[in-house]
Amino acid sequence: MKLNQYAWIIPILPALAATFVGIGLLSFRNANRNLRSLYAILSITMLVIAMILAFGICLEQNIRNESTVYIWPWIITNLFTLEIGYLIDPLSSIMLLLVTTVGILVMIYSHGYMSHDQGYIRFFGYLSLFTASMLGLVISPNLIQIYIFWELVGMCSYLLVGFWFTRPSAAEAAQQAFITNRIGDFGLLLGILGLYISTGSFDFTVIADKLHNLILENNINIPLISIILILFFLGPIAKSAQFPLHIWLPNAMEGPTPISALIHAATMVAAGIFLVARMIPVFQEVPFIMDIIAFIGGSTAFLGATIAIAQKDLKKGLAYSTMSQLGYMMLALGIGSYKAGIFHLITHAYSKALLFLGSGSVIHAMEPVVGFNPNKTQDMGYMGGLRKYMPITANTFLLGTLSLCGIPPFACFWSKDEILADAWNKFPILGWVAWITAGLTAFYMFRMYLLTFEGNFRGNVSLNQSENIDLNILNIEKKYPHESVLSMTLPLIILSIPTIFVGLLGAPIPNGIPGSDWLSLYFHISLSHTSEMENHWIEFILESIPSVTIGSIGALIAWYIYGPHATFSRNLSIEMDPIPSYPWSIIVNFIYSWSTNKAYIDLLYEKIFVYNTRNIGKFISLIDQWIIDGMVNSVGLLTLFSGESSKYTEGGKTISYIFGIVLVIITLPIGLLLMRLINI
Repeated sequence: MKLNQYAWIIPILPALAATFVGIGLLSFRNANRNLRSLYAILSITMLVIAMILAFGICLEQNIRNESTVYIWPWIITNLFTLEIGYLIDPLSSIMLLLVTTVGILVMIYSHGYMSHDQGYIRFFGYLSLFTASMLGLVISPNLIQIYIFWELVGMCSYLLVGFWFTRPSAAEAAQQAFITNRIGDFGLLLGILGLYISTGSFDFTVIADKLHNLILENNINIPLISIILILFFLGPIAKSAQFPLHIWLPNAMEGPTPISALIHAATMVAAGIFLVARMIPVFQEVPFIMDIIAFIGGSTAFLGATIAIAQKDLKKGLAYSTMSQLGYMMLALGIGSYKAGIFHLITHAYSKALLFLGSGSVIHAMEPVVGFNPNKTQDMGYMGGLRKYMPITANTFLLGTLSLCGIPPFACFWSKDEILADAWNKFPILGWVAWITAGLTAFYMFRMYLLTFEGNFRGNVSLNQSENIDLNILNIEKKYPHESVLSMTLPLIILSIPTIFVGLLGAPIPNGIPGSDWLSLYFHISLSHTSEMENHWIEFILESIPSVTIGSIGALIAWYIYGPHATFSRNLSIEMDPIPSYPWSIIVNFIYSWSTNKAYIDLLYEKIFVYNTRNIGKFISLIDQWIIDGMVNSVGLLTLFSGESSKYTEGGKTISYIFGIVLVIITLPIGLLLMRLINI
């Protein structure tokens, strides 16, 4: 029996959980208050079953080394046929495993994090639907089915980012994410239709084969197909927060932290990377498009890292980190390093889920100290010294930091090192950009760790300074954070395991780790370094020196500035003062302004698009009010005045009406005769 034939059940299970939650919320609203935990257990159980099935499919995929496609007719006409089904290959099977494992841990974590929230049940309903949408997307066998689940993922992200919709900032962030992704999705739709018109198919393999033949036979317009592929690529640009459609991702932090972890690790932003990887056989038919993908990825990686340098908000700092790492993945796909890009997607997913859930644990612990204001609970200026109060959170956050910085032997080191090596070989300029970005990554990640967990706790001190309250004079006991509950710390401990060990799949171990050549079916190359390095550790170490060196330098600079003997003040809740005593003060303050103002891109968009759109809207409103409505109102007024004036000519005398009729009968023929004479 092949488990592949039951793969369709995987997205159905969380979808059923979401359905039960939705029915319960609509039909038994009052009774549901006593069934909160039951809905959480239902959602987690359904996803656990899906994960077990995903594990079985992955093992079967590794043993049988074959891809499976199941297709059923959906819409059949004389002009075209639409089909639905599912595709199981190395790429989809690894994504199934990734989404289910991260999703389960996020759900378990959410039980503790959202325990006191009034929208607890609604949150689990959204979470299950979100997970089901992503699982449906990764097993889709054609572009139409992908687009359906693509839009469902976008809808769920809108609901979850704006989960606390009573907050104006959350509502605005949800709208911004929705509108920005609509721009990309419109381009994706045009690209899908363009590919169908060009090749007559929505199937990935058929599109790639037909496009290849059309190009070989010179039967297709290369500039036209380039435009179609660029439009198609707009979808992944928006979904995976690539420059210039990246602006929604940091503001999406207004949603609950568990959903931030899921979005940044295994669902929404991963969807764009997945789609580019799935369509790589199509993109590589036009090398110019591959170069565009690579340079957009490189610029996104560098831009995200520079903006993250001086962020005060812990979650936004991690959000820009995600943006930067997604740029690495897109860069890898663009230069043809497919296995490194997907490998980094996997290693980054576990590391970033760990970091985001760790930040949620910190925020949860800070709420009793500084209140429920997000501007305080997420501001690193109010933190510091939390290692003493939250050792589990601190240690797991440190593991995620070391991994993301590319420090061996943690997960992201193996994938990021391969991307850097391939970037140097393909485009040296992108190699330099990626190398510098690796140093910036180590700097801002260790900055976040040091400001949050090391030094002395600044929550009470910062509270005094920001609110002019002396807690000692008021004889009020100072409050301190505490470690989170087991349902929140357990996922952190579990996520630490893949953060440490999953990268070893890419280690140059003799004959490779079993299963390390898994993705070779799809990418036609080995995931392990074994074949490339012939098991020579010396060669591997020499190639790793540049990435490890720049990462170590970035971490040491962060330690020098923000460590125990910090050069700068850690009280980030107060604006950083100029540094006139240092000759590099201009550079430092420029970097600070660049980071805190988000590279001025949001301001630029506000001036160019938002401001002008509002002005155009006001102008159109004036046209509608004074011209369109004016014409309609004028007709009404003319009718009113005509009727009002005519009523005074009506006397009700029969002789007057007869006179009028006779007058018209006489004058009408005379008028017609005169007109005829004039024409003659």
